[in-house]
Amino acid sequence: GRPSGAREEPGAPDGAQEEPGGPREAEPERRPGGTEGGGPDAWLLMVGEPGVGRLAVEARRRLSLLNEAGTRIGTTLDIRRTARELAEIAVPRFADVAVVDLTEDTLAGEEPRPGPPGAATALRRVAVRGGEDAEGGRAEGADARVGYAPGTPQARCLEAGRPVADSVRTEILTAPSLGGAHPGELLRDLLGEGEHSYLAAPLRAGGAVLGLAGFYRRGRAHPYEEDDLALAGELAARTAISVDNARRFSRERDAALTLQRSLLPRDTPRLAAVDLAHRYLPADARSGVGGDWFDAIPLSGMRSALVVGDVAGHGLEAAATMGRLRTAVRTLADLDMPPEEVLAHLDDLVGRAPDDPATAATCLYAVYDPVTCRCTAARAGHPPPVAVLPDGEARTLDLPAGPPLGLGGLQPYESATVELPAGSLLALYTDGLLKEDRGYGDAEARMGLLASALRGPEPPRGSSPNSPPNSPPGPSPEPSLEPSLERICDRVTGTLLPGGPRDDVALLLARVQALPADRVASWELPADPSVVSDARALARRQLDEWSLPELEYGTGLVVSELVTNAVRYGGGGPVRLRLLRGASLLCEVSDRSNSSPRIRRAGVTEEGGRGLFLVAQFTRNWGVRYMPRGKTVWAEQVPRSGDFGSGRSGRREEPALEDADEQALLAMFDDLG
Repeated sequence: GRPSGAREEPGAPDGAQEEPGGPREAEPERRPGGTEGGGPDAWLLMVGEPGVGRLAVEARRRLSLLNEAGTRIGTTLDIRRTARELAEIAVPRFADVAVVDLTEDTLAGEEPRPGPPGAATALRRVAVRGGEDAEGGRAEGADARVGYAPGTPQARCLEAGRPVADSVRTEILTAPSLGGAHPGELLRDLLGEGEHSYLAAPLRAGGAVLGLAGFYRRGRAHPYEEDDLALAGELAARTAISVDNARRFSRERDAALTLQRSLLPRDTPRLAAVDLAHRYLPADARSGVGGDWFDAIPLSGMRSALVVGDVAGHGLEAAATMGRLRTAVRTLADLDMPPEEVLAHLDDLVGRAPDDPATAATCLYAVYDPVTCRCTAARAGHPPPVAVLPDGEARTLDLPAGPPLGLGGLQPYESATVELPAGSLLALYTDGLLKEDRGYGDAEARMGLLASALRGPEPPRGSSPNSPPNSPPGPSPEPSLEPSLERICDRVTGTLLPGGPRDDVALLLARVQALPADRVASWELPADPSVVSDARALARRQLDEWSLPELEYGTGLVVSELVTNAVRYGGGGPVRLRLLRGASLLCEVSDRSNSSPRIRRAGVTEEGGRGLFLVAQFTRNWGVRYMPRGKTVWAEQVPRSGDFGSGRSGRREEPALEDADEQALLAMFDDLG
C-alpha cells in the first residue's frame, strides 16, 4: 500500500471507500497501550491491503519510541534515575503500568556475576509508573525488596535471558505466594480486575543480568506481539548499558571518596597552641573528589606544621596522588626538617618520573612556634597565606615564590619568618578560593575580599573591637570571646563562593596562641662534666615549682643522659637545657654538634651504651631536630595525674624500679671517665 499523505476530518473519510481497483482499508491510529486516538498521527490514513496499514503504523510507532528512548534514557549517571526514565518513556505509549527491578549488587555498585541470577538473588524495585490518570500511584511500591517464585514470567525471563510475554490475573498477582513479584495494589487500582497482558524483559550488560523491566497492558484486547518482544528487548538493552555505566561511575566515585576521606584528616587535629577549622569544597559536587588537601602536624617543641596542597585534576588518580604527597609530607615533618627542605625533598620525589601526575602540584608548608611566636613558611607555586593580626590588620605574608613541585630545578626553595602575636589568625587556602567563573578575574580584588571576610564586619563606632554585637556603644568592661573559626570559614566561603566553587577548594584557618612565659624554663650551661648534677638539680627545682613531683625521677634520668651526651659529644660549645610545660612535659638539650644520636644494642659486657635506651623507656617519645648550627635532642613525658592536660591514649607507663638504687643509677652519669 502507499500512504495518502493527507489528514482527514472525523466522520466517513473518502479514502475509506472501496474502489474498483481493489479493497482499501482506512484505520485510525491505535497506541500500543490500548488507547485509541491521540498523538501526532491520530488521523493518519493508510491505504492498501487489509491489515497492512495497521502493521505499518505500529512499526512507525516502535521506531519513533526507540528513537526517543535514545535521547531520554541515560541522561544522567544515576542508577535510579535511569530506571525511572525507562518507566516514564514506556507509559503510556507501550504499557499502562511499568516497573523496573534491579539487583542489590547493581545498586551497591558491585560487579555483577556473569550469567543468569540465582533463585536467591536479592532484587529491589526502583521504579514504578502508572498511567496519566493515576497521579497518586506512580511511585507506590518503589524501593521495596521483591522476589520471583519459580514458574513466574519474571523467573522464566531471568533464566532464559530474553523477553517473555504472558497473561496474568489480578487476583493471582496479589497472592502472598508470589512474594511481591507484581505491584498488586497498582494493578488493582490502575488495571482493574480481570486478566491483563504482561511482558518481562531482562536488563543485560556484559553478559550479566542487572535486573528486569515489567510492562502491563490493561485487559486482553491488545496483547503483546512478537514485535513488542523485540522492542522491549531493545529498550531493556539500552537501559542496561546506561545502568551499567552509572554503576561503574558510582563504584569509582565511592572508591575515590573512600580513598580521599581516608587520606584527609578525619577530625580537626588538636595542636598544642593552635586552634583549627577547615573546609573542603569539591568543584564537582557529583563526584566529590579532587586533588586539594590540607594537614596539621604536631612537631617537637610544641610547634605545629600547617600544610595545604593542590594536585591538578579530579577523580581517583588525583586523590591517590594527593595521598602520596600527604604521606611524604608527614614523613618529612617527622624528621623536623625546615620548610624549604621539606619542599625540596617533595620536589625531588615528584621530579624522579617525568610523567608523574603530581608534576606541577603546589604546596605551602608553614611551621609555628608558640614559644617565640614566629611562623616560618615556604611555598612551591602556591598562593601565599593571609594573616589577620589581633588589632584587625590583614596582610598577605611576603614569602619567596618557589616553582611548583617537579620543576624545582629552576631555582631553590626559600623560606621566610614572620612574627605572629598571640591571637593572630592565619589562613591557608588553595587557588580555587580566588577563582571567579572560569578564571582568576581581578586577583587583587579577590584577595581584598578574602581579607575582609577574615576580618569580619567592622564594630560600631565608639565600641571596642571585642564588644558583643548587641552591647551599647562605649568601652567594654570585659573582652568577649573571639569569633568562632567555624563561622569565619562559613563567612569566607559565602563571600568568595556565593554560587559554589568553580575549582576544588581547601581552606585551613589557624588561630595561634603563645606559650606563657611561666611554662618555659631555660638554662645555658658550660660544656663541663660537673654541670650534669647541676642540670639535674635545676630541673628538679623547676618541677617542684610546677607541682610535678611524680616526674622528677624520670626527668632527672633524661636530663642526666642528654646533658652527658651533649658535654661529651656536643662539639665543645655551651649546652642549653630547656623545659616546656604544656599538655606534656618536654625536655630539650641543645649543643653545637650535628651528629645524630641513636639507640644501639649494647653488649653484655659493655658498661655504657644504654643511656638512650633508658630515655626511650621513661618517655613517651623522643627525637632530634637540627638547627643551622647544631642540634636539639628532645624527650616528652606525660604525667599520670594529668594535672595540666592528658596525653594520648595508649602511652607507655613509666617502668617500676622501686628496688633500684636511684642515686646509684643517676650518679653513673656524673662519671665521664
